[in-house]
Amino acid sequence: MRLFVLSRHAESVLNHENRINGDPNVPAPLTQRGREEAALLGLQVRSIPLDGCVHTRFGRTLETAGIAIEGREVPLAEEELFDDVRVGELEGWTLEDYRSWKREHVRADRFPGGESLDEAARRYAEGFRRLLGGPYRCVLVVSHEIPIRYALNAAAGSDNLDAPVHAIPNAAPFLFDENALAAATAGIERLATGASGTRSPR
Repeated sequence: MRLFVLSRHAESVLNHENRINGDPNVPAPLTQRGREEAALLGLQVRSIPLDGCVHTRFGRTLETAGIAIEGREVPLAEEELFDDVRVGELEGWTLEDYRSWKREHVRADRFPGGESLDEAARRYAEGFRRLLGGPYRCVLVVSHEIPIRYALNAAAGSDNLDAPVHAIPNAAPFLFDENALAAATAGIERLATGASGTRSPR
C-alpha cells in the first residue's frame, strides 16, 4: 500500500501575528511553539518508513520538514504546486481584513495581483496528481492549510471544499492511501471547475 502523509507546517511568526502570506520570499520562521510542534510531528511519523519528504517553496514548510525528519536519511524535494494561495496585494493583511475581502467576492475572483481560490485548487489537484504519478511509496508532504482542507473534504465526497472540515491544525499528520488521494484529486478538480460562483471562508 502506498501512503501519503499530509501535514500543515508548524506555527510560524505570521500565524502568531494572524497575518496572511502568499509570497515564499517573505520570511516567516517557526516560533518556539512551532519548533516543538514540528518535533512532535517527527515523533508521530517516526515508525513510518518514509522514502521522501516534500515541502513547498515557503521556508516554514522546509523548517518543519527538517525538524520532523531530523536524524533520518529521508530525501527532501520542493514542490511549488503546493505553495500557499497567491494573494497578491493582500500580502501581509490581517486574517480579519482578508476574510472581509473574501466575503465580498466569489471563489473565481482573483486576489488583486494574485490568483483565485479556484485556480489554487486546480493547482493543488495537479500537485496531488503528480504525487500519485511519482515514485514515492511512503511520503510526508509538508504544505499549508488550504490544500489539506481541500483534500480531506474532497476525499470524503463533500460538495464543498471548505466543509465539513475547515480548520487544519499545525503539524498534524493526515493519512491518505492511493485510492483516497485519487478521490481527493478528482473531487478538487470537479469542485474547482463547477463551484466558481460560491463564496468560501478561509
